Amino acid sequence: MPEPAAEIHARAVAAAIDGHLSAPAMTEWEIFPWEVVGGAIAPKALAAPGVEAPRAGEQGGEPCSSCAGFDPDTIVWEDEHWVLTAALEPSGLPLVLVLHTREHEDAGEIDDDLASEFGRISNRLVRIIQGLPGIGRLHVNRWGDGAEHFHVWFFARPAGFAQIKGSYAVEWDDILPPVDDAVRRADLHTVATKLANWGGHARA
Repeated sequence: MPEPAAEIHARAVAAAIDGHLSAPAMTEWEIFPWEVVGGAIAPKALAAPGVEAPRAGEQGGEPCSSCAGFDPDTIVWEDEHWVLTAALEPSGLPLVLVLHTREHEDAGEIDDDLASEFGRISNRLVRIIQGLPGIGRLHVNRWGDGAEHFHVWFFARPAGFAQIKGSYAVEWDDILPPVDDAVRRADLHTVATKLANWGGHARA
């Protein structure tokens, strides 16, 4: 069962310095869109357009890490066509999962049968994870700028926090101190075993 909201808040308060949590590493990313100007936060100037860099798995890009094989310790559930993973180490949100195709295909390339499977698995994950106590919503996100291999993120946000909503939940995942890993692993086991009721194999 995910941590109660009061425990998440207490952990964040304990990690804060002068009432503020540390800025996450994403603030140093080139694509981070904000900067401080004259003591206020402002959008960065938009750079001139250039040539799209190849993604991992594309010709000219880095090798595809998914095709190189998944670390067995990260696999939560799998079947013939899909692999569901979680990071080795916890982050700030109760659960963060990534669903990958087993074969190297990109969004828009998978056939209708595989797309139907994706829809069913995603719907089941939402049902399972939003059914856990203390979970407000499960956000489903697909970004395709880093790797060509089809992968979709699932971010479970804790209930009861008005600030941790919408796309900002992803940023809070990097801001909040990591959740208790024993609790997270127990929740991953619950997700894996419930998902395996429809097929595939629980690995967590």
